[in-house]
Amino acid sequence: WSKRIWRVIDLQERINLPLKFPSSKQTKDRKNLMDVVMDAISEGSLTPYSFEDDEFTKPLTVKEIEGRGGSRSDTVKMQRPDPPYDEYDTIIAREFSRDKVIGFRVKEDWFFDKQRSVIDVRIIGLAPLIYAVDETGAVREGNIKIPLFWVYYPEARRLFANSEVFNRENDAERRTFDDIFQKRLFGSYVYKESNVYDRRIEDYKQGLSALLESEKIKLEITNFEHDMWEF
Repeated sequence: WSKRIWRVIDLQERINLPLKFPSSKQTKDRKNLMDVVMDAISEGSLTPYSFEDDEFTKPLTVKEIEGRGGSRSDTVKMQRPDPPYDEYDTIIAREFSRDKVIGFRVKEDWFFDKQRSVIDVRIIGLAPLIYAVDETGAVREGNIKIPLFWVYYPEARRLFANSEVFNRENDAERRTFDDIFQKRLFGSYVYKESNVYDRRIEDYKQGLSALLESEKIKLEITNFEHDMWEF
């Protein structure tokens, strides 16, 4: 038995702050999750895949990622403040900032491990999320979240296991990003489960009903394991 689930980790939630900080502008020994991923991509030790789907079939380049994140140069006409007030062209460069990432999508499989007789989870991929913007750089109406790229988690796991993260409970305990994901030390909500229509929860539920549907999917997985045993 297995069930494929897609969920979203919101970096604004307090439990997820160790994934967000320190910011890219701070210089410390630690890095946030996005910095760890982007630095590995830049040096070629991690492969980013296309945002068009989550099948990990089309690799991307750093320039394609930055372009997706809003990095571009626009030519704009300006008018000189002094006579004869003639117009001239100027180039405005917009750079991609890693701090624009507001969350992560997680693709995972929940399955029944018959060797141990427990329900377990296997993370398949991660995708940083940013707000969709228009041609002027302003966030589009509705605060639509789009994936920047996908990372195959088994490929990134060694990297995460060697990247230390802040532990708010105990400064003496070493904790890594892999610990956070494997021990489920993050907050998230389900936005899609495998279904015949291949639709997301937001396609048939809105507002509070969508949140309740997300919690219902989580509960069904928990109850499946409990219902397999008699006490």
